[in-house]
Amino acid sequence: MLTRLAIRNIVLIEALDLDFSAGLGVLTGETGAGKSILLDALGLVLGNRADSALVRAGEDQASVTASFEFDRLPPPIRAVLAEAEVDVEPGEPLLVKRRLKADGGSKAFINDQPVGAALLRELAAHLVELHGQHDDRGLVNPRGHRLLLDRFAGADAAGVETAWHAWRAAQEALDMARSAVSQASADRDLLLAHLAELTALEPVQGEEAELAEARATMQKGERLSGDLAELQHLWAGSDSALASLRSAARRLDRIAAEHPLLSEALAALDRAVIEGSEAEDKLVRAADALSHDPAALDRIETRLFELRAAARKHQCQVDDLPHKMREMRSALDLIESGEAGLAALEAAAQAAGDAYRAKASALSAQRIAAAIRLDTAVAAELAPLKLDAARFQTSVRQLPEERWGPAGIDAVEFLISTNPGADFAPLTKIASGGELSRFILALKVALAEQGGAATIIFDEIDRGVGGAVASAIGERLARLADGGQLLAVTHSPQVAARGGQHYVIAKSSEGTVTRTSVHLLDAGGRQEEIARMLSGAEVTPEARAQADRLLEGV
Repeated sequence: MLTRLAIRNIVLIEALDLDFSAGLGVLTGETGAGKSILLDALGLVLGNRADSALVRAGEDQASVTASFEFDRLPPPIRAVLAEAEVDVEPGEPLLVKRRLKADGGSKAFINDQPVGAALLRELAAHLVELHGQHDDRGLVNPRGHRLLLDRFAGADAAGVETAWHAWRAAQEALDMARSAVSQASADRDLLLAHLAELTALEPVQGEEAELAEARATMQKGERLSGDLAELQHLWAGSDSALASLRSAARRLDRIAAEHPLLSEALAALDRAVIEGSEAEDKLVRAADALSHDPAALDRIETRLFELRAAARKHQCQVDDLPHKMREMRSALDLIESGEAGLAALEAAAQAAGDAYRAKASALSAQRIAAAIRLDTAVAAELAPLKLDAARFQTSVRQLPEERWGPAGIDAVEFLISTNPGADFAPLTKIASGGELSRFILALKVALAEQGGAATIIFDEIDRGVGGAVASAIGERLARLADGGQLLAVTHSPQVAARGGQHYVIAKSSEGTVTRTSVHLLDAGGRQEEIARMLSGAEVTPEARAQADRLLEGV
């Protein structure tokens, strides 16, 4: 709940520190005293637009700090803060601060951690529920009506949400499989043709490199064939240089013993013969290695052309052709086994859809039954609030299937008819400001057990009514505040008398300086303020006596 509000330099407020407690707190004061300034200041920490016109004249900046305390941080608030990575220690108050500069711009903080105004707006729905003359949020917003009805019904929509996501997942799996099979089926003939081509080609990984190397060797042999033939002619035959060397060696061998130089010459000649023999051997081996068969070269080049043409066709490397074949076989296998797989996925999607429909239909039945009870509960509150001619209806309308979702199959909206015979319409369409506030009060009373924001504020809900109606409003506000916190800005003494805390808002002038102040009243102050509300400018003894009766009556 809201425990403290500190305001600095907001319009007519120079410095103000207000402490609040649980129960019903009322704020009163003469018209124009500045009650709206308090709500504007609170609106800043709830993420409302930062208007530099709110900064007090002559000041550079303004600030508002609101302190909220909880026995335990509510799960919705905890979830919002966790998503924003804002840390709040257990047991610590939640301090929300907004600074506003006179030259424009603002900064927001939660427990001294900088945050964006969007986060404040997200938290606002869980911190403060504000109902005023022009309320366009909270109970008036149809987007929240379904959740409120579910809480009133005690329905657990989590099972429906789980069933919805399971159905969506099963349907998406089915759609993806259908798309894949459809695409594969459309490509069946092309796949078969391509696979037949590659199967006939029988590509082998690494084959391209081997063929390229063999072709290069054979092409080199073709270029060197003439030179090799001439060399072989020079080295072979009876009149070749090597034959002459061998003949010379044989003759020298017969006379080498005659002189040492001849022996040395023979040794040198033998070495030459050996070297020449090695050269001859290498020439022969080279000729064998570089020999080429024109037909074989044609076969190699044809094979390379076919492999590379296939690779270009399938936009891959030659070595990837075997992998392409496996992919094609897998695609064809999918076509063959697809029908059986689709049947299983269709059955799973059908079962998930049936489970969702069953749970959503059961939830819809709970909503319809709860809507009748809620209508009866609200109707019981209308007559005491001077809305006896009005009717309230909770519309539970089944949506077309394309609009079903995790929250079920229903659209829920609160409708009213303010005149006999008039059609039902949304709250804001046909209710005046005063009627709207009282309808909201009736709803809040009917939904009292379902919880809501930590703090509820009603701004002049009693405008235009008095007497028994004002008393009825005060009694219901007090009932709503029991066990929680409710603040009411009021002009009604009957409502003010119900307050556990009573604040009076006043405006004073000193020369050219005007200030708004707020004071918590004691028992005597309360009697005097309620008497002023009863009698006007001059407080009479009769007004004080009547104020005493109002205070004693609660």
